Amino acid sequence: MYDYINGKLAFKCPAYVVIDAGGIGYHINISLHTYSALSANENNCKLFTWLYVKEDAHTLYGFADEGERRLFLHLISVSGIGPNTGRMMLSSITPAEIQQAIIKGDVPLIQRIKGIGPKSAQRIVLELQDKLKKEGPDSLISVPVNHTVKEEALSALVMLGFAKNAAEKVIGQIVKKDDENLTVEKLIKIALKNL
Repeated sequence: MYDYINGKLAFKCPAYVVIDAGGIGYHINISLHTYSALSANENNCKLFTWLYVKEDAHTLYGFADEGERRLFLHLISVSGIGPNTGRMMLSSITPAEIQQAIIKGDVPLIQRIKGIGPKSAQRIVLELQDKLKKEGPDSLISVPVNHTVKEEALSALVMLGFAKNAAEKVIGQIVKKDDENLTVEKLIKIALKNL
């Protein structure tokens, strides 16, 4: 529902922040990773958010960058891993370390995180290993602002769920054949036929 909240940092502690945006104070739960990424008195603080809705509460979770939020959403998609456990995981080790542990199948490292037992660690690796391998090692890097038709088309295809390597290869072949008058939409349509 909310992609991000941008405003003045009114309060900051290791568990949550309050951001004043348009005269409204948003209470946003954060990980220690996000806490360390924020400076003490930011006049312009931007957090990428995810809204958790349950019958007795609406809870906002905030992340320093889009990559951390994407990893968080992957983690909570695993059965038995809720938002608080996902936040605990992101607070225990860095998102990059979590991603590498899942890709390499390092169950003992994941198991060392408070609240994660052997079965949960194995389930996390089993369910997320292929997804994270498919996204590639740079999936935690913020999505860049794309300027060329080729870059925008590649970004769109990756967001649609295609492997970056395969999408790059197909786009490269299309651009070699017909470089003139290619719009982003046209390039994506041709690429979808070839993927």
